[in-house]
Amino acid sequence: MAAQHDDGTREPAVAYVDPLGEPYLQTRFALPVRPATFLRRPRLAAHLDRALQTPLTMVNGSAGAGKTLLVADWAARLGQPVAWFTNEAGDQGGGMFWAYVLQALRAAGVPLSAEVGCPADANRVDHRLLARLADELSGLERPALLVLDEFDRVTTPGTAEQVEFVLQHAGAGLRLILVTRTEPLLPLHRYRTAGTMTEIRDAELAFTTEEAAEFLDLHGLRLTAEATRALVERTRGWAAGLRLCAMAAQETPDPEGYLKDFEAGRSTVADFLLAEVLKRQPPHTQDLLLRVSVVERFCPELVAALTGRDGVESDLAELHGQNAFVEDLGHSWYRLHPLFGEILRAHLRVRSPGLEPELHRRAARWLRASGCLPEALGHGAAAGDWDFTARALVDDLAIGQLFTGLRADDLAELFSHMGPEVTSAAADLVRAARDLSDRDVDRGLAHLRRAQEHMTAQAPDAAGRLSCVLLESLVARLTGAPGRAEAALATAEELRGEVPAQLLDKHPELIALLLTHLGSTRLWAGRLDDAGSVLSEVAGCPGGASTALPREDSLGHLALIDYLNGWLGRAERKARAALSETEQFGLPHPPGSGLGQLVLAAVAVDRDDLGQAQTLLDEAPGPGAGPPDPVTAAGRSLATARLLLARGEPGAAAAAADLAVPALVASPWAEAHTALAASAAHLAEGRPDSAAKVLDDVSCEGEPALVAEIAWARLAAGDRDTAIELLDGLHPPGRTGPGVTVRAALVRARAAHEAGDVATARKLLARALLEARREHLRRPFLDAGPHIRRLLDAPPLQALAAGWLTPDGTAPHAGPGTTAEPATLVVEELSGREREVLRRLAQMMSTEEIAADLYVSVNTVKTHLKSVYRKLGVNRRADAVRRARERGIL
Repeated sequence: MAAQHDDGTREPAVAYVDPLGEPYLQTRFALPVRPATFLRRPRLAAHLDRALQTPLTMVNGSAGAGKTLLVADWAARLGQPVAWFTNEAGDQGGGMFWAYVLQALRAAGVPLSAEVGCPADANRVDHRLLARLADELSGLERPALLVLDEFDRVTTPGTAEQVEFVLQHAGAGLRLILVTRTEPLLPLHRYRTAGTMTEIRDAELAFTTEEAAEFLDLHGLRLTAEATRALVERTRGWAAGLRLCAMAAQETPDPEGYLKDFEAGRSTVADFLLAEVLKRQPPHTQDLLLRVSVVERFCPELVAALTGRDGVESDLAELHGQNAFVEDLGHSWYRLHPLFGEILRAHLRVRSPGLEPELHRRAARWLRASGCLPEALGHGAAAGDWDFTARALVDDLAIGQLFTGLRADDLAELFSHMGPEVTSAAADLVRAARDLSDRDVDRGLAHLRRAQEHMTAQAPDAAGRLSCVLLESLVARLTGAPGRAEAALATAEELRGEVPAQLLDKHPELIALLLTHLGSTRLWAGRLDDAGSVLSEVAGCPGGASTALPREDSLGHLALIDYLNGWLGRAERKARAALSETEQFGLPHPPGSGLGQLVLAAVAVDRDDLGQAQTLLDEAPGPGAGPPDPVTAAGRSLATARLLLARGEPGAAAAAADLAVPALVASPWAEAHTALAASAAHLAEGRPDSAAKVLDDVSCEGEPALVAEIAWARLAAGDRDTAIELLDGLHPPGRTGPGVTVRAALVRARAAHEAGDVATARKLLARALLEARREHLRRPFLDAGPHIRRLLDAPPLQALAAGWLTPDGTAPHAGPGTTAEPATLVVEELSGREREVLRRLAQMMSTEEIAADLYVSVNTVKTHLKSVYRKLGVNRRADAVRRARERGIL
């Protein structure tokens, strides 16, 4: 029977020539021969066995990773025919590719009829041929196994789509195994999602320490476990690297001693690699390899800058094609294997002393011009060109990265090697930023002043001046100087028009940091509305890792503003949102941060969840080496003092509220809370006159959130008239929330009760209970005194308190210093995130699994679990799930 070509011509059923009329190269259908030192690794073979069950298998690894030998050994031991086809770089056209695939299938005995045909044109294949092939494969009783080795060499446009078409329509009749150095252009996501793909990648191909020991044993080398582990770490388990090291070590009398020193440029491994790889190249290619060894990755344009020669594209492609330890990263970028790169650098120092710093300098300038700032900084530092390196950071407006957590540690480490001999505006700006990031204000200011002196003597530099403005705003924040922050903002507004817009767009963290510092100083000064305006702008800026810390910081400040205004629910939501901003990017929290967590602790106190409050305070980031900024210090002081007051420790609360952070401007709300804690301490000691006197100097003008607190303290000190007078001046419409209005109502209720007007007192209590119920605000009722708590025994008030303030409708009787805690028995509503944690708990997920599934930290999950247990009145996971199901939560 004759076979039909896709152009309609016919030929004998068995083809012996390809579409160009050349005989098929049988070696391309043969399984590669495994060397005597080949190590069969059961874990990989077992993984590869899954290829029999999935339509697509991909073995993806770098050159020399051992992927081809792995698949060849597996195929040889399989006990059934395997169609093998090794691609070559010289293949041209889809017709040639499919002709070889069809020949590989037929050579393996796959029963394809002559009707399938064979491409007649080396450059193309008719779609009807592919449809016939897929149709016949789909009807096979046993699936055909097809291995396409070196699939990354297939470069003909459309070939990957054709492979996908045949694979999809062959159904269960084809098991395709791709061996490749790069990820093929197939819709791999669909196979991964459906679970119909087997993958073995570079990391899995790497030798483990145990496998390396067996591999070395095949070479007659028996090393200690420590020496083997060190070798694996050095080569990263790379098969070819291990083989080269083993071969070199075989030639030495002390293999283990040799392998400890093989990194040295004069080692036997270096001699072997230089002789077998470097010196086999022509002189201009040797020079190219030596020069690119100073960079982590390179492209033709960078190579041209390092070598002074253009037209190196073909050289790089050829080196990669020769497996000369040059890996193709795609998009014309390459890199040397680390082992080879280190040996080349050592050889460069011997062959061309003094050239390495110059190469780093050239790389730094090319990378800087190409927008690769991080790499440019590294090479500038390696060249010892600190003036260039500091200017590159400042000119790129990237100085804010020292404060965003993304590269802060790397940049601090990089510039720690910059000596005092480097004197320039940029260098002093970097020194100032490093000091201020450690909150060393005095040293930071000294460097900042020197930088400004340098800039005054030079031509105007908008990027440098804007960097100065950022640091000025941070100084203002750390010193509690709102006037300085406002001046910094005004200067920034003037400079924004002088800085290229693309630079500002590239580094949104700079403006975000500046506005956050401004908002913090406004909040410190008591200008809560003005602070909220700029902080909201930062919180709403585009998401991304570069602005995650400023967004968290701003949300934490906004949460504190809501808390001070009495909006507990809003404060809680913003504080939790703040914590999630950096968690999703895995960014570290700098010392002295975590204002959102401190607000959550204060909210927990007001809800009488004292255990949770203590946990949050304990987990909040500590102050670190330097003093925290005033707002964060005040936030910690406020939360700690309130917790101690709730526990009946007024003396300790007064001490905790006494801020020791110096600030140029006093904060009205911080001073008021300090005075309130001191007043409570005096009351506890039985000194009402002293308690009232402490409050004499506290001004709450323009701060309605403070009025109820001070009125409460005045009433507790026995000054009822002043307390009511303060409340009469409180304007009600909507600015303050239940945290303020409930306390105000309780003050009036107590005053009415003391005046004998019980009916008014009960009405005021009813209003307070209704408002407090929305926020689960319990603490004010527990602190209100025995007279108010007895009023709650009235049936109408009992009904309003039942289920959130009291478990059974009885009046709350706990207060500071007492042991009864009825609130801990209350089943209150779970938050949305707590319900998500609970649902995963019911699915038997571990704490670590829940954290991974929700993209939060393990500590955050533990915090939610504690809250869930408390709200459900249980102590164990199983009990929590059972109780939730009983109450219809799950």
